[in-house]
Amino acid sequence: MSDASLVEKTVRAANDEGRAALVIYLPAGYPDLDTSRACLAAAAGAGADLLEVGFPYSDPLMDGPVIQAACQAALEQGYTPADDLAMCAGLTANTDVPALVMTYYNLVWHYGGTERLDAFAADAAAAGLVGAILPDLPADEGAPWAAAAAAHGLATVFLAAPTSSEQRLQAVADASSGFVYAISTLGVTGERASLSAKAAPLVQRVRACTDRPVCVGIGVSTRAHAAEVADFADGVIVGSAAVRAAGEGGPDAVAALVTDLAEGCRRR
Repeated sequence: MSDASLVEKTVRAANDEGRAALVIYLPAGYPDLDTSRACLAAAAGAGADLLEVGFPYSDPLMDGPVIQAACQAALEQGYTPADDLAMCAGLTANTDVPALVMTYYNLVWHYGGTERLDAFAADAAAAGLVGAILPDLPADEGAPWAAAAAAHGLATVFLAAPTSSEQRLQAVADASSGFVYAISTLGVTGERASLSAKAAPLVQRVRACTDRPVCVGIGVSTRAHAAEVADFADGVIVGSAAVRAAGEGGPDAVAALVTDLAEGCRRR
């Protein structure tokens, strides 16, 4: 099994158990590096199938207020991508739950001097990460990154939106090597009272383009949301609710939330 396929196989393993995979996002360095590692480990122990480790960036276009505030707090403490990677190395050495980096392309592009993409991919792999999500990188412009990632055994996840044309969805499906990240609604991340009605039709459209798993995120924050998404998607992605739990109650609160979400992911 190659690292590049581990993300997909992890989602499918959950599906084979009669449930949607649970993907938990938490930022590195919030509220500090040690606690962020502990929160990610708590999520893994409580039932997350995949971890998304956010590397804070100063202009997070996709992120809503909860994640923006957490990432800003990490940046203000002076943490760098090198610090974030070191934290990931400590995390992955002590958990079997696969972890992906989620950050913005500008951070990757400016990492490591002239080698840039290859340098980031190499260091991410060395830190035990198995994939990457760069939400601002369009699939039709992502070939250089995807090549660098594949050379170091990293899966790449691209995003599909409800407004994407069939041509764009096909490009996303073809370029993704882990799963396809289906955005449930337009706009930034955040907790919402109800899920968008656009999520299920989008998953159907993506599935017409690929047999890779399709995971749904943005606005998923409760057990009821997780159960709803689990009925039509291969994976459930939760970010803002997990970040809020980390800030308010640390690892124990994250574990309690993930336990509840994992139960929602079990298909009835």
